[in-house]
Amino acid sequence: MPTVLWRTHRPSTRAPGQGEDDPGTSSGDDKASPQVVVSNKQGQDSINNVNGDIPPLGEPIDYTRRYFWEKRKPLDLDAIATQPSVFDDPDLAIQYRPRADWENIHRFDPLARWTWREEKALLRKIDVKIFIFTCVAFMSLEIDRVNLSQALSNNFLKDLGLTTNDYNLGNTVFLLSFMCAELPSQLVSKWMGPDRWIPLQMILWSIVAASQYKLNGRTSFLVTRSLLAILQGGFIPDMNLYLSYFYTSAELPIRLSRWWASMTLAIIIGAFLAFGILHMDGHKGVEGWRWLFLIEGLITLLVGISAFYFMPPSPTQTKGFPRSKEGWFTEREETIIVNRALRDDPSKGTMHNRQAITPRLLIKALSDYHLWPIYALGLTFQMPMGPTSQYLTLSLKGLGFTTFQTNLLIIPTYVISMITLLGGTLFADWSGQLALNGIIGQLWVLPCLIALYVTDTTTASRWAVFAIVTVLLGYPSNHSVQVGWASRNANTVRSRTVSTAMYNMCCQAGGVIYSNIYRSDDAPRYRRGNRDLIAINIAVIFLYLLVHVYYRWVNWRRDKIWNAWTPAEREHYVKTTSHEGNKRLDFRFDY
Repeated sequence: MPTVLWRTHRPSTRAPGQGEDDPGTSSGDDKASPQVVVSNKQGQDSINNVNGDIPPLGEPIDYTRRYFWEKRKPLDLDAIATQPSVFDDPDLAIQYRPRADWENIHRFDPLARWTWREEKALLRKIDVKIFIFTCVAFMSLEIDRVNLSQALSNNFLKDLGLTTNDYNLGNTVFLLSFMCAELPSQLVSKWMGPDRWIPLQMILWSIVAASQYKLNGRTSFLVTRSLLAILQGGFIPDMNLYLSYFYTSAELPIRLSRWWASMTLAIIIGAFLAFGILHMDGHKGVEGWRWLFLIEGLITLLVGISAFYFMPPSPTQTKGFPRSKEGWFTEREETIIVNRALRDDPSKGTMHNRQAITPRLLIKALSDYHLWPIYALGLTFQMPMGPTSQYLTLSLKGLGFTTFQTNLLIIPTYVISMITLLGGTLFADWSGQLALNGIIGQLWVLPCLIALYVTDTTTASRWAVFAIVTVLLGYPSNHSVQVGWASRNANTVRSRTVSTAMYNMCCQAGGVIYSNIYRSDDAPRYRRGNRDLIAINIAVIFLYLLVHVYYRWVNWRRDKIWNAWTPAEREHYVKTTSHEGNKRLDFRFDY
């Protein structure tokens, strides 16, 4: 994780008063006033307690390793877990104070201390109370997003008089609409609060998903594709923002990998659901794919309604309707959640959870060129395997498998994908080599693409082709790693909010491109398309190398400047700099 070099435990973020994340300042002045104090008395007394009795801190955790296979030092569960931070320096603590209207301000206490045993027990509780439902919500999105491919196995295109090019157009419309909705949805979420916006999103898209029961041709197909994407767009960055309220930067990446694994699990569950529901084909004179859309849309509707209960606004706002009077967390637990989050990233106290991002802050976030390399990866890294994924069920049907065999045969692909996703994220966490982890996934895909190009899929054994496609799509995706990568390299709430949406928009833009690589005039072998995918695959490998070199070079330049300064000069820079977010010279990029 990024660290500030002048004090190894100091969080790598600027003082909240020094720039764009403190809208409480007036007249556009970006300098913090040292006279402004924290609103809650406990937090202010703790900051002012310079000569009083300060409880001891825990031993700083070193997340770096010489080799990724090295084991971390075991923890004494009864030792103090509270990590050093800027709040332990009385001068800097004032600069890094949370906003007076921050929703968790009443639990802010720089002198709060807790043990590893308390922290680990609390993390398990957060996982149960918060994280599990976010996985269920993601599964419901994925079921409504991918059941089109399952409908394809039930003569969906033939029943509506559509061609494969119409199908490509539908995917393009979906991805364009999804992409265009990403950033606006993130801005609405930051204004309303994700705890309100996400349940509303789920209810609205489930209605559209169920309404696909009434599709009657090309126009209705394209309209529902667009509406579904507009309402689903932004869900992923919205949920990432929500999870950041409860987890630290070191804990979020592995949970994001499990979160994406739940998406893959949804595809597997969806395959079993499709296997059963499509047996209703002809029931009451209705095609099986219509029942599929209706039933799965109603399931998502129930999940969306329940989200109002399972998504409290913040760690300190779990009491009252529709939850219990006592709330989900005790006062002690709320104190731990709030202060461990702030110690890890003080910028989390610079924006409250009902605060909109202004146009000025939005422009600053979009112009953060240090995040553009990750956006470029988001645009390209899924292209080599995207068309094969979109055409999976059509390809299996074309190989002679039945509707029900097709829906069961996609399961091994996603089981392998779920395993490699978790394994790849663990490797990235252990090694810290984020770009290398992406290269591994691309190297996994390359021989499979070559095999598809040289194999005559019209005459080869259908089981051989099935094996190639299954291995290809079981590649270790770097997606969850890259979402966390963009978030960690943003280094402010403002940039983090926008960067996650921008990264996902680039992913959708890449989807628009690869949705049109396999064309009907190139069927059934798609030799031209597969040749293009091989070229893109090789280009992406070099792009990962360039991104690695770029971030390493920026860090080297900053090290050169930083190491030439005296400790007093470094201290002066931290207190007076106008540099913001990842532009600060004491910030180091992950790569």
